[in-house]
Amino acid sequence: MKETKVLLDHGSGGRATHELIRRVFAPLFQNPFLEAMNDSAVMDLPGRRLALTTDSYVVDPLIFPGGDIGSLAVHGTINDLAMSGARPLYLTAGFILEEGLEVALLETIVRSMAQAAREAGVAVVAGDTKVVPRGKADKIFINTAGVGIVPSGVSVGGQNAQPGDVVLINGTIGDHGTAVLCTREGLSMEGDIRSDSAPLHTLTAALLEACPRVHVFRDPTRGGVATTLNEIARQSRVGVRLFEETLPIRPDVAGACEILGLEPLYMANEGKVLVVLPREDAERALEVMRGHPLGQEAALIGEVIADDPGRVVLKTRIGGQRIVDMLRGEPLPRIC
Repeated sequence: MKETKVLLDHGSGGRATHELIRRVFAPLFQNPFLEAMNDSAVMDLPGRRLALTTDSYVVDPLIFPGGDIGSLAVHGTINDLAMSGARPLYLTAGFILEEGLEVALLETIVRSMAQAAREAGVAVVAGDTKVVPRGKADKIFINTAGVGIVPSGVSVGGQNAQPGDVVLINGTIGDHGTAVLCTREGLSMEGDIRSDSAPLHTLTAALLEACPRVHVFRDPTRGGVATTLNEIARQSRVGVRLFEETLPIRPDVAGACEILGLEPLYMANEGKVLVVLPREDAERALEVMRGHPLGQEAALIGEVIADDPGRVVLKTRIGGQRIVDMLRGEPLPRIC
């Protein structure tokens, strides 16, 4: 049954989001760039290839352990460009501010955003500001666009996974979503659960230099690792088998999710990249990742198979298998 109104679930990044895109946006904006359904559009221009992306950030709370909405907006936009193999160059930033927002809070967020951009080596070159009446927004929303250059010969995308490939990730799963949830709800957990928000472009560049046969980069943000791998499986018409015993999940994140009845595989990440590449390149890729500050806990977590195209299955520690579908419902709104 088709929904007649937009629900929070439509912003989860899961099944409802994909259904909304297929129903409303894809048929009306139809073009080859959108049909690829990747994190950014790659366009061939005279003498160079351009990557272009856009994103919006509505996280609640605005400030959380490991980051805030400002640094998150920079990192997230850079990462969408990096997932196409691009070198990020320029960003734009649009701010929707609610009447009554404290100027000191705005300055804190913009300062964080500026610092994140400087550290990543990109410039915020254009912007826009709108103010809406009190109660018509929640303090601040940020929209960004990003532009980067794709090196010659680089072609990565969710449609390129092949049977025999393996799936790597550069570190622990679910940190960002769990940190946001615990902060929002005032939950005190053992350990130091922090967002993993970070720019991934130097890591992806190092991987492409060492392993030019990388087939897919994808950052598992909304919907988490499970939903992102389902996207790749459907784009490439392959199956994906995950190995439960090698999934890198922090004990405190696993504990928090267990208490709250959530699955770490569906929790958002903001500094992680899924890498799909030929099995024979896996050891070299893991070596490169573990030598980078953002990849020291890199792991091989799965493989691409010809069976069950469009489906992700989890091989459990005891040898069984279960289907891992796209996220259904909205367990954690306002995360990115």
